[in-house]
Amino acid sequence: MSYTTRTTRTVRTFYSDGRGPPKVETKTYTYGDDSGGSSVNGGFNIGGGGRRFQIRVGGGGQDGSDQPNYSAPAFSQRPQVIGRASRKEKKDPFSGVINQSYDEIKRRCQEEGCLFEDPEFEAEDSSIFFSRAPPRPFEWKRPHEICDNPVFIADGASRFDVQQGELGDCWLLAAIASLTVNQRLFAKVVPPDQSFEDGYCGLFRFHFWRQGEWVEVVVDDRLPTYYGQLTFMHSVDKNEFWSALLEKAYAKLEGSYESLKGGSTCEAMVDFTGGVSEFFDLRKAPPNLFSIMLKASQRGSLMGCSIDADPNQLEARLSNGLVMGHAYSITSVLLMDIETPSMSGKIPMVRVRNPWGNEAEWKGRWSDQSREWSLIPDSQKESMGLTFDDDGEFWMSFDDFSKNFEKLEICNLGPDSLEEDELDGKKRWEGHTENGEWIPRVNAGGCRNYLDTFWTNPQYRVTLTDPDDDDDDDLCTMLVGVLQKDRRKKRKEGLDMLTIGYVIYKLGDENHGPLDVKFFKYNASCAKSPSFINLREVCGRHKLSPGTYVIIPSTFEPHQNGDYLLRIFTEKANETNELDEETGIIEEQVSEPCMKVIGVYNVVNRGVYSPFNDYTNADYTRRILVPTVASAPPSVGRQEVKKVPGYREIPPPTDEEQEQEQALKASFRRVAGDDMEIDAYELRDILNAVFTKEGSVEFVFDGFSLDTTRSMVAMHDGDLSGKLGFDEFKVLWADLRRWKGVFKEYDRDRSGNLSSYELRSALHASGFRLSNRTFSALVMRYSSKNGNIEFGDFILCAIRMKTMLASFRNIDVDNSGHAAFDVDTFIQTVMYS
Repeated sequence: MSYTTRTTRTVRTFYSDGRGPPKVETKTYTYGDDSGGSSVNGGFNIGGGGRRFQIRVGGGGQDGSDQPNYSAPAFSQRPQVIGRASRKEKKDPFSGVINQSYDEIKRRCQEEGCLFEDPEFEAEDSSIFFSRAPPRPFEWKRPHEICDNPVFIADGASRFDVQQGELGDCWLLAAIASLTVNQRLFAKVVPPDQSFEDGYCGLFRFHFWRQGEWVEVVVDDRLPTYYGQLTFMHSVDKNEFWSALLEKAYAKLEGSYESLKGGSTCEAMVDFTGGVSEFFDLRKAPPNLFSIMLKASQRGSLMGCSIDADPNQLEARLSNGLVMGHAYSITSVLLMDIETPSMSGKIPMVRVRNPWGNEAEWKGRWSDQSREWSLIPDSQKESMGLTFDDDGEFWMSFDDFSKNFEKLEICNLGPDSLEEDELDGKKRWEGHTENGEWIPRVNAGGCRNYLDTFWTNPQYRVTLTDPDDDDDDDLCTMLVGVLQKDRRKKRKEGLDMLTIGYVIYKLGDENHGPLDVKFFKYNASCAKSPSFINLREVCGRHKLSPGTYVIIPSTFEPHQNGDYLLRIFTEKANETNELDEETGIIEEQVSEPCMKVIGVYNVVNRGVYSPFNDYTNADYTRRILVPTVASAPPSVGRQEVKKVPGYREIPPPTDEEQEQEQALKASFRRVAGDDMEIDAYELRDILNAVFTKEGSVEFVFDGFSLDTTRSMVAMHDGDLSGKLGFDEFKVLWADLRRWKGVFKEYDRDRSGNLSSYELRSALHASGFRLSNRTFSALVMRYSSKNGNIEFGDFILCAIRMKTMLASFRNIDVDNSGHAAFDVDTFIQTVMYS
């Protein structure tokens, strides 16, 4: 397949000779050719064994074609520098679960007449245990080495197929048993068009929802055995292997079989469906719990339950037949009709299954063979699928269920989990997803207990518009889930789950910008996660009035690193976006609507400096605004402007600063000579003579580096002369005065350093708006190893921010937020700053 790769692009380049407004040059660039022929979707041909084998970086379509997969990428909060490979890509761009193609591997195996052996999940002990040596010698065997007539699925998959092995992953088995109840979801996770006959090459595939997107996981069919029997999960039928291979694929996704020890049923349910999970403590159950369960069942949700473990005994059996510390699946919830001579009505009922699939069942009311069933007509028992086999499944009244079980987990299916023809009266949730990252020193602010840093956490704005259809109080239901990524897989690195949660605040102004520390000092939250807990996902159900809210996901303690996925489900449509600033310079806002700009006002010499369209001065001067009927500028004293909160105007100079200015002027004239211009070396000497003088900055400062003074020159050097004139020097001095004052304000301990959390406020006070992505890049670039920013680095950061923003705005003449650069202009702009 060939593609046309010829592209044309028109670029406008703005430049100046230092005299008057900028000039514009327009060029049209054409690059590429019409031959196509190169690999598609990032493909690379890798030679080996005399054959050429294409490996698609990032994967193609699931049908094996070369069409790209258009599923949304899991973007991180951390910025990606365009055009540079990440460390992960440099390490091995062809490895990993995502880059394996089932169709490509199958084609190659069939061409070579070989059985697949997975290089990403070797048949060795390290794939089983990462913390210790195996307790016995395991032998990896393929199904046809275990039995004579292996089948993938025998007579359809059901919840009775799943049997637990020696691995402590009953939570996974309970989720799989629940999955089999929904055959469409099951077929999505376990594609049924696989067998040990036609086209068999030792290769099987499964699909899991992985942290925001569906991924295909391929495995070979070598399974751990001991004395010829499967060691871990297996089916009741000895020749059926879908459950064992599903467990292996999930173990591969998490890094090893041992990584599956211990967990929450909802964790696997989420990975099978893409839903969002809820946890309920049945000892503190809400009064409408059965209604919640019934509605969840009607929406096709998966559910599980458990009893807290006995600390002295693993999976202890109670006299009522239930097992402590054991995960059960809920396979049905309904209101059962009962009709007797003495009573009639509906009884809330729950059907539960023990993944052991044996006689370990409930022994109380409505258990198998209990006398209560004699009150139910045979026709109704048949419609319920009632059996009295020792299969691990049993019924309980909701009253007994809530008294005997202690934990309930519900996995609410996402909006893409039910097809239109499958809804049949069921309702979909409206969902929204945001990917992010807590980055130490940037936005890992911890919980509300740490007020000074809490405000730096990521913030997401949600607008709820319509109440639920069946809500008498006109409230909206909102499910919020915060899922931390890859923590189970990182166990082998010594990392465990972070303690995470979230808080919700209501906004009075839906157009409010990012919330700062002052907001959180004086405003209480309106909702929050049930707790901060070290689970993979924390979720809560909230009833809120229509309006605009801000959700803040965080770790419990600050300075912790982790990726997360925020998901929001509502019964009606919602509007959700990250609450972030647009990078730029904070502008003055006019208080009167009937005013126009007639010029700019120079903050140094207190006079009209130039026409407003003189771009060389517009970035550091104030606009003169007059009534539209006026023909001349008013006096400065009558000028009325309104500042954006946080912006610091240059205060009148102190006596000391006036003395410094006079000394600088004298030094400048002495060093500059007849042409009244200085270069970066001379500027360094002039400034350091003042800034390193005892008492001038009130903290230890060794002086500006040559790199910093070069950037100071570049900020005002539009003609590449490498020098500053006196007028430009005065503007630089005004900037330095303001930035020094801001630094001193936020350097409260007079250490000569700002913390990275204080940097954002300091830059905002200096007149810069910063998006989260831009601020993250600045912290990585200008902070020290311990996260502090020295005075010299702060000044350099402010200078380069001002220079780059001014350059961008001069090219983006339409204020569109986009600017086109040819390669020479791009390099010149970036390198000379």
